[in-house]
Amino acid sequence: MKHYLILLALLFSSGLQAALHEENVDYKAGDTVLKGYLVRNDAKGEKQPGVLVVHEWWGLNDYARERARMLANLGYTALAVDMYGDGKSSEHASDAAGFMNSVLENADLKKQRFLAAKAFLEKQPGVDAAKIAAIGYCFGGSVVLDMARSGVDLAAVVSFHGNLVTKTPAEPGMVKAQILVLNGADDSLVSAGSIADFEREMTRAGAKYRFVNYPGAKHGFTNPDADRLGKANNLPIAYNPEADQKSWAAMRQFFQTVFQP
Repeated sequence: MKHYLILLALLFSSGLQAALHEENVDYKAGDTVLKGYLVRNDAKGEKQPGVLVVHEWWGLNDYARERARMLANLGYTALAVDMYGDGKSSEHASDAAGFMNSVLENADLKKQRFLAAKAFLEKQPGVDAAKIAAIGYCFGGSVVLDMARSGVDLAAVVSFHGNLVTKTPAEPGMVKAQILVLNGADDSLVSAGSIADFEREMTRAGAKYRFVNYPGAKHGFTNPDADRLGKANNLPIAYNPEADQKSWAAMRQFFQTVFQP
């Protein structure tokens, strides 16, 4: 958490004064109630881009909410989405795997819940519906990449330590979003083969993308709780402060380019 505070202090010193409005929100996909977390920066008078934040496999937790607040401090309206329904989350790998697989095994359900969040964000006062992006962590990274692959109308997507393997590779001309993939070079859950396959897929699809590897970074490198969760669940994940800060800076620059007037 101290790293977040450092980042926020830097934001304030740059002259952007935060006036955040935060609220828990309900929206629906079919009959399922989804419980998101919406943050906007009231210091920004004009309409602003909206950014969807898709959580790790743990579910919509404080980490995803904090990232939404950080985005709002950059001047965006951010919605931390609920991909599992009823705001479910857990710190136990067995529960998280069950939640995640229930979504990954049903591509239509995954897309329906993502699009429900996107539609909700687009309707918010002060949001420029023509400028919507999505970022995702771990499970969320794979979700936002699959949304881009399927041709969802997004300006940009950013994957932080997300899985690159997909059952639905992008077809030529389908990808509308610009793509930034931020990966840990020492992530044992992302193979060199999957990276090569992803780059071939993106090239074949004609997608505008950039892939960045951070030396020494393992899976979950952006989450300060990764060491504790990894130890508790016997998982090869770890926080890397340098990769965290560099990847966030890369996302900031990417959005500045994508959303420039």
